[in-house]
Amino acid sequence: MTRTATLTRQSMLSSLSDNNRLRLFSGSANFPLSQEIARYLGMDIGPMLRKRFADGELYIQIQESIRGGDVYLIQPSCHPVNDNLMELLIMVDACRRASARQITAVIPYYGYARADRKTAGRESIAAKLVANLITEAGAQRVLAMDLHSAQIQGYFDIPFDHVYGSPVIIDYLLSKKLSDLVVVSPDVGGVARARAFAKKLNEAPLAIIDKRRQSHNVAEVLNLIGDVQGKTAVLVDDMIDTAGTIQEGARLLKARGARQVYACATHAVFSEPAISRLSSGFLEEVIVTNTIPIPEDHTFPQLTVLSVANLLGEAIWRIHEDTSVSSMFR
Repeated sequence: MTRTATLTRQSMLSSLSDNNRLRLFSGSANFPLSQEIARYLGMDIGPMLRKRFADGELYIQIQESIRGGDVYLIQPSCHPVNDNLMELLIMVDACRRASARQITAVIPYYGYARADRKTAGRESIAAKLVANLITEAGAQRVLAMDLHSAQIQGYFDIPFDHVYGSPVIIDYLLSKKLSDLVVVSPDVGGVARARAFAKKLNEAPLAIIDKRRQSHNVAEVLNLIGDVQGKTAVLVDDMIDTAGTIQEGARLLKARGARQVYACATHAVFSEPAISRLSSGFLEEVIVTNTIPIPEDHTFPQLTVLSVANLLGEAIWRIHEDTSVSSMFR
């Protein structure tokens, strides 16, 4: 993007802001990311009062007029998931009752996404329930990044824009000029994601790990489909939670002759014991984005965190201007 285009955009945004049209507000889940998005758009995050009552109930008040405005609420539903989700719902409701013209929920990380279908009797499809809650609260559009399951878009009866964190990771990997790359999907379900990733890494070959999930957060790696002998293997997933799949996958790739193993994911959930597993020595580097804030005690030498603020900021701008979002990824 040229400096002239950026200045023109900021000038237009200034005019829009004066008319209370485009407004940004941030929940408490990932305020640093919201600040980066605001900087990209050349505007400020709107003032909002947030406090808790003695019994733990949350209070939200928008502290400026947003009547007739197009409001974007930035809040990933990461840990603590229920608190952050409830905060988003209350923010949406507050904006609806303040007569916002349009409310867009910007959800860099969509919690409960793995509960996207019934795998046993008497289970909830919580991903659909969350969609219902966001819609009923008053959101009129959703912008989310790297859903665990693309079908979640269909759970919403309002416009849904799905963007991807892979461009920033791919640019970073290309800048490292790694040789003899092979992209590895950690399971059969991630093949489409890994194939798209490999195509943009100069048509790198693809390998697939066959795993079986024994229970929640417990997976067993069984076999490898593809050749990694003497190659630099890049494990690609949408999220890293307990890192069991990544750790076992890296062990298998090393055993099959991979020279180096990199792990890449958009969402750094990092539940215990992820940090000890990721820093155990099997991985050359763990590359994630900042959709979820990573506390200082969850960092380790092999970790690289890339920002997706510009991607989300550009998507917000395009939604507001009624221009194509999908063309960002062509």
